[in-house]
Amino acid sequence: MSQQQMNNNTSSSNIPVSERYWTLVDKADKKFSKIRDLPYYERNRYDTYFYKVFKVYTQLWKFQQENRQKLVEAGLKRWEIGEIASRIGQLYYGQYMRTSEASYLSEAYIFYEAILTREYFKEGSFQDFNLANKQLRFLARFLMVCLVLNRREMVHQLVNQLKMLVDECKRTFQDTDFKEWKLVVQEIVRFLKADTAFMNIRPLRYSLVLDPHPDVLPHVAAPVARKNLRLRDAVLSSYHHNEVKFSELTLDTFRMLQCLEWEPSGSFYLSAGGKNGQNGALGSSRINHSQDIADPTLPPNPRKAVLYRPSLTHFIAVLATICEELPPDGVLLVYLSASGTTGHTLSPSGSGTCFNAAENITRDFQSHTIHSDGTSTSSMSSPSNSPNPSASQKKGDCISYHTGCLQFGNCWSGGLNCIYPSDLIPFTRRPLFIIIESDASEVFKAISGAEKGERAALLLSPNCSFPIGSSDASRHSVGSLLTIFLTAPLQAFCLLLGISGSDIEMDSYKHAESLLSSSLNDWGLTLATSDNLDPVWAQILGDPFLRRFLLRFIFCRAVLTLFVQTYNKEEFHPECMPALPDAVSPRTSAFQTAVVQLAKLFHATKRFVFTEAIPLPDDINSGTRS
Repeated sequence: MSQQQMNNNTSSSNIPVSERYWTLVDKADKKFSKIRDLPYYERNRYDTYFYKVFKVYTQLWKFQQENRQKLVEAGLKRWEIGEIASRIGQLYYGQYMRTSEASYLSEAYIFYEAILTREYFKEGSFQDFNLANKQLRFLARFLMVCLVLNRREMVHQLVNQLKMLVDECKRTFQDTDFKEWKLVVQEIVRFLKADTAFMNIRPLRYSLVLDPHPDVLPHVAAPVARKNLRLRDAVLSSYHHNEVKFSELTLDTFRMLQCLEWEPSGSFYLSAGGKNGQNGALGSSRINHSQDIADPTLPPNPRKAVLYRPSLTHFIAVLATICEELPPDGVLLVYLSASGTTGHTLSPSGSGTCFNAAENITRDFQSHTIHSDGTSTSSMSSPSNSPNPSASQKKGDCISYHTGCLQFGNCWSGGLNCIYPSDLIPFTRRPLFIIIESDASEVFKAISGAEKGERAALLLSPNCSFPIGSSDASRHSVGSLLTIFLTAPLQAFCLLLGISGSDIEMDSYKHAESLLSSSLNDWGLTLATSDNLDPVWAQILGDPFLRRFLLRFIFCRAVLTLFVQTYNKEEFHPECMPALPDAVSPRTSAFQTAVVQLAKLFHATKRFVFTEAIPLPDDINSGTRS
């Protein structure tokens, strides 16, 4: 060791431990404040800086561990330790949202779980208003992580704690009504009421136990598939009047987010024992959740940008940035779910404004921006009052290819919150897979034939959506119909028949799951071996996520085409562009046979219209299940 290094070490050792600690805290705070407002969609540009911030927080965490007793004697409070852990959790969650790497999500869970079990924020929270708010914000952030990680037992535990804490805070701090936190509680309760256990009977993520391994997918003939593309990125955005959401994660985007990731494999579930996680800073015995999630034999998750009520300029900026970073073999998925506007003037559904007061605080723990406690850097959303055309609107009524658009905010703000088909056309220089969930989806047909280089693949929802769920359920109380079919097809089939978790027969459900899985695989083989499959579809059939979406769309189209109440009503049928081969037409024998077999399992054969050529099951006279 050189003399200069020895002098530096001696000088450092003369500085009190508490002073060195607070110097580290100040350094970490400054770095954190610089990254909390960086957009998640500019991924490559800020990766190096994120790693630098992780490094300084790891140093800070390690330093307080090694000098805990001295720091406590110097006045360090438990909530200040919790604040560091919470910041690290936010960093990991932010990096997950940036990269979609599940290991970061797992590490966020580990830090938040440590805060919860060690009760860092609990001591003195009912004497200090600011500390009570810190605990509330921590619970809300942890809730978001658990939702995305699909740890439902912990979700329900946290919801109960949040309810009790809000009630206790109302009694303790009577000068504050905590109205906004009550709205946060209402949001998560409503979210869980819609996203029931029935909707999660099987994982929404791609499961190698239930879905075919990418290596065994049938290959498309080379002359048909001119390219072999892979889904690399996705832009997910949803906004409907009074839709189910928690913070800025709506029910539709939540399901799509889940559906675009790999499900943890049981063979990778390991007990860490004395091992440390990536942070190297937590206790001596815990489950290594990141090992549970990561399967090194699989490709990485597609990266996702989740946008809530984006302005047009923001949406365009995100698309432009992602298209610029898209690799040569990449496909960009664009999922848009919103009410449509037309050339006619429509009355808004409801009176007054739809501004959610909870957004005033939920933006501090939203899934798209990292904030420090007590600081909000996003501007408050404008009141929302989206039009919601009547479900009785017929195909073609009020639809204009020139004026039709999707409305992502205040309907009185003109084009600022509108996304038109023409807004997507410049980005068709790269391969796009577009899913539109809207009552004005038909206007997006204008994209087909107007592309600037690469032909786009489009899946379009029906213009009129058949009501599902309970009879008093609004259109979006359980989610959008096409989205449910794309993410949970058998549950969508059951909901269409009025069957929910309370009256499902699990033996019938498991049999139906096996039957549907077999049918989807058969249809995939039919497409792969078809001589007239359009190259647009051929080039994405090798991607497991896009292939699964396409096959589930075909199933949705077959069900709604044969369903009694939507039979011969094209406005209730989804469409795709370019057209698929006749071999997968809903009225072919293979598709009608698959649907009738599923209907038989749920005693609902009379709910569908089949041709005379289709052999019906013996119990065809069984009526609709009550």
